[in-house]
Amino acid sequence: MEPPTEPSGGEQEPGAVRFLDLPWEDVLLPHVLNRVPLRQLLRLQRVSRAFRSLVQLHLAGLRRFDAAQVGPQIPRAALARLLRDAEGLQELALAPCHEWLSDEDLVPVLARNPQLRSVALGGCGQLSRRALGALAEGCPRLQRLSLAHCDWVDGLALRGLADRCPALEELDLTACRQLKDEAIVYLAQRRGAGLRSLSLAVNANVGDAAVQELARNCPELQHLDLTGCLRVGSDGVRTLAEYCPVLRSLRVRHCHHVAESSLSRLRKRGVDIDVEPPLHQALVLLQDMAGFAPFVNLQV
Repeated sequence: MEPPTEPSGGEQEPGAVRFLDLPWEDVLLPHVLNRVPLRQLLRLQRVSRAFRSLVQLHLAGLRRFDAAQVGPQIPRAALARLLRDAEGLQELALAPCHEWLSDEDLVPVLARNPQLRSVALGGCGQLSRRALGALAEGCPRLQRLSLAHCDWVDGLALRGLADRCPALEELDLTACRQLKDEAIVYLAQRRGAGLRSLSLAVNANVGDAAVQELARNCPELQHLDLTGCLRVGSDGVRTLAEYCPVLRSLRVRHCHHVAESSLSRLRKRGVDIDVEPPLHQALVLLQDMAGFAPFVNLQV
């Protein structure tokens, strides 16, 4: 693309090359603008019409967009301008838009970017099943999705996601409190074979039935977060130990019905568990109280 011609605003020395005279698609876009933070690009496009054209061309070719790079809060109009021409996005993160992002804002962006592989919508509480349906139907390559703290996600929404996202590998459902065992069981049966990371943290409705079905259907599961899942107990953890050979980390803090006997098999395999063994906890408490630690082998 040839740069628009504008008055230089001053005399130019013979032989000098202006910034905008450099080849846009061969030099400026891949080697300069790719290294400029989004927040600075917004300022740059105010310099002149030529700079605005250059920035818009760059934004149209974005592969990754993280609204946090613009700032802690981003107005609706600014997001619309930034993503107006983007049609090749593979990663999209919109957490700073959580206070106002609606289906009407998000669905057109999803429709223009069917290549999306990673989407982060944590805390976006104004969305609905419609947005998730558009994502599941229009983005078949989706691999990573964060819906943390999205209270509107229910069993029906999750079923639609499980039915239409064959490439899904990582899913964050932290604090999606409407979800119950039945929805997680359906997810495990439909998409368990490819799941590698799943968070069900802070959901008191999830219990052993869901965890056991995940274990039996997710042989590639590496990371599972059950923090605060009060209904999860030792039976679910034992099933994980039996059926998940590549599990690397397990989060069970505040799961008060999970006994150490069910965790010991995973510990011996080197699985990273966020709850210390009881002996270690007792010795740390003794150290805090007495100001020293006895010479004891803490290996379990």
